[in-house]
Amino acid sequence: MSLATLRSPRKRKGHGAERRQEILDAAMVLIAQQGVHAVSTREIAAAVGISQPALYAYFATRDDIMAELCEQAFESLRTRLENVGDLEPGESTVRLMCRAYLAFGLEQPNAYRIAFMIEKPSHDPDHDPAGDRALAAGVATYSVFRRQIERCALAGLTRHVDVDLLTQTGWATLHGLVALMIARPSFPWAERDRLMAAHIDHFVRAIMASPSGSAGK
Repeated sequence: MSLATLRSPRKRKGHGAERRQEILDAAMVLIAQQGVHAVSTREIAAAVGISQPALYAYFATRDDIMAELCEQAFESLRTRLENVGDLEPGESTVRLMCRAYLAFGLEQPNAYRIAFMIEKPSHDPDHDPAGDRALAAGVATYSVFRRQIERCALAGLTRHVDVDLLTQTGWATLHGLVALMIARPSFPWAERDRLMAAHIDHFVRAIMASPSGSAGK
């Protein structure tokens, strides 16, 4: 998507949601081009074809824009995970969830960057409402993954019953591959499907009690 395609005439009353999404789409394009820390509300407004004060009618701050983009990214990932998360607990379902996670990150790298690869401030989150929204969206997505691992643990299919430890260890394994492939796209990676399958095998061996260990399942 180019910035030129995002500009549109002044919205009629009642079309605010459309304009709001145009602002978010423009911010996503600029972030992909410049990096998240280099993008200003002035640039976003110009890309949409509105003034900076007009933008503030939709988003009070730049952080609010980033928080909403983060929420949308997590919602997209959460939907993918939910599509397989209620299947029968077991290795095959865990593999499907892993593949859904990897596919999201590699198919939507800009959304993934916003959700997982932007350093968050270390100050008190009670004074960061936008950060609270992003965190809540992330926790909701994490909970979908955790629920499936918990079901496996209750069925005696995991190495131990510390569900958060299992989930977070596995999640970190998946994140490592996605983050590397996004950050270094020109690296001579192995064929993508084989690499994903091998990585999922590593995930399964790390958390499941009796993994099959065969790639590609």
